[in-house]
Amino acid sequence: MRLDDCRVLLTGASGGIGLALVEQLCARGAHVLAVSRHPETLAELRQRFSHQLSWVGADLRSATGRQRVLDTARGMGGVNVLMNAAGVNAFAMLEQVDDGQIEDMLALNVTATLQLTRALLPLLRQQRHGLVVNVGSTYGSIGYPGYAVYCASKFALRGFSEALRRELADTSVNVLYVAPRATRTSMNSQTAMALNAELKVGVDEPEQVAGAVIAAIEKDLSELYLGWPEKFFVRLNSMLPGLVDRALHKQLPIIRRFSKLHHGKDPS
Repeated sequence: MRLDDCRVLLTGASGGIGLALVEQLCARGAHVLAVSRHPETLAELRQRFSHQLSWVGADLRSATGRQRVLDTARGMGGVNVLMNAAGVNAFAMLEQVDDGQIEDMLALNVTATLQLTRALLPLLRQQRHGLVVNVGSTYGSIGYPGYAVYCASKFALRGFSEALRRELADTSVNVLYVAPRATRTSMNSQTAMALNAELKVGVDEPEQVAGAVIAAIEKDLSELYLGWPEKFFVRLNSMLPGLVDRALHKQLPIIRRFSKLHHGKDPS
């Protein structure tokens, strides 16, 4: 797709990756409807790209919020790209999270994304070319200790993307699933970043991720996995999960130690 032909609805626009996507999309000529609950984060970009960037505030977990987004998209003449980048994360062993935290993460990362996509599909199908971009994670392919709930949500998003792509195969709408590795954003706590450093995990900047996503859109890709050796481990985990089990088992004492430091209690 040509970026200057795109009218993009982007959720999670005030987050690290979302904000970088807004800036780069507008710089490449796209018109963007940014969805977030924090307009102050977008203030400078709204001033710089006043003719290309619009904003709507909405809680996507509520039917009212999703309807507000849909009405705004209709009001601007429709969209041909939906980018689902809204999401939350938490570094915690499963026994360290409560019911409310589980419900909140699944509600935004999975349920709201599916509901908003369903609502916007009629608009996308009216376009000559339409695209749904779902921002997932490497943890949507590799179950990682300390991220059980987050992994559950991203595994679900990956499956949704694959099924929806096949469901829309005879239409003008494509689905791109994006799987970043660890990224330097506020969604990752200081403890999580310290754990990444201890384990020597590669960390990308949001601007790198946004640039890769935009390149994938222009190339009409259906999947994008970022980072090495993360891409290799995704393949290895699908073919020989026992090898990955053993590798992660060696890391488990370190992960538990950082988890206890982060939550101030022993989950055992």
